[in-house]
Amino acid sequence: MVDDFVIARNQEDDSSLPFLVRLPIGPQGVVLKVRDTWPRTAKVYCHPALGWPADAEVIERVPVTSCVRRGAAIDLVLDRGRENRSQFVFTRARGREMIFWQSARTTRQARPNVSLPKQRASGNALEILVDSHERYPWGFNAQQATTVRRALLAGDYAVEEDGKIVAAVERKSLADLVGTLTSGKLRYLMAALAEAPRSALVVEDRYSAVFKLQRVRPAVVADGLAEAQVRFPEVPIVFCETRPLAQEWAYRFLGAALEHHRSHEAAAPVADALPLAGTLAPPPPTTSEIRSWARREGLAVAAKGRLRPEVVAAFDQAHAASDRSGSAEGPAD
Repeated sequence: MVDDFVIARNQEDDSSLPFLVRLPIGPQGVVLKVRDTWPRTAKVYCHPALGWPADAEVIERVPVTSCVRRGAAIDLVLDRGRENRSQFVFTRARGREMIFWQSARTTRQARPNVSLPKQRASGNALEILVDSHERYPWGFNAQQATTVRRALLAGDYAVEEDGKIVAAVERKSLADLVGTLTSGKLRYLMAALAEAPRSALVVEDRYSAVFKLQRVRPAVVADGLAEAQVRFPEVPIVFCETRPLAQEWAYRFLGAALEHHRSHEAAAPVADALPLAGTLAPPPPTTSEIRSWARREGLAVAAKGRLRPEVVAAFDQAHAASDRSGSAEGPAD
């Protein structure tokens, strides 16, 4: 059995898939025609080949650590430091069977298998303000919302009521987030967001992607995000897998913030009209408090049991003046 992963040129002149890959699985291995030599930026389309040519022009040959079929996928692990883990996934699309070669990076970039809900956010048809400096703004085409371009003091998207900002959302790709953090601008951005009644920072990626960064130490980014969250706990940092999911989360957040604001404003007149209860009398003294006072005053009291009536009367008489003074002053702030 061949224990290497081999890439060669496809000798079929009329094929749109210029490469062949040989997977060391089964007694004879598996041969696929592929569009690229590795799924670096997108999933690679594959198609079964008739066989491995005897005079194949080999481009690359790498030892294999593991090549195992698991359900609808073949998990491939190569014996090298980088670009060593991938999957060949068997699926069905557009009415026919297909094979895609994917890595962790391309899986992250692909759309997850979820359907976004169609109902309004908190029952509202939102008008969302979009910062005029936003270059490639969300359109909220899948949501029941309209957008208006306007310069915003904080965030890229916001909702307002009676001319006042109610909530704001800052959108970041992972690369943009890393650049903002390493340049020292993240603190100022978070401080500006904290000025809004409700705000959030939404990242169009998974948190796990932080630990796969190549040009900056992942620990630096993770520590910077943790520090920002501790310094500004009122501004959540939310990681969503994709741009559509980040847009959906922001839409729901802005809708919920607007509904909360409206319910708070509607309840304010009712709360303000509630009658005042007046001054609450202090609680009566406990037996232990009277006993401690009597001992400080030199009065003879038993260590346990009920106090003599004259001791209680003396306590009441001694505290009557201070009690009347406290009642006249009213409740403490």
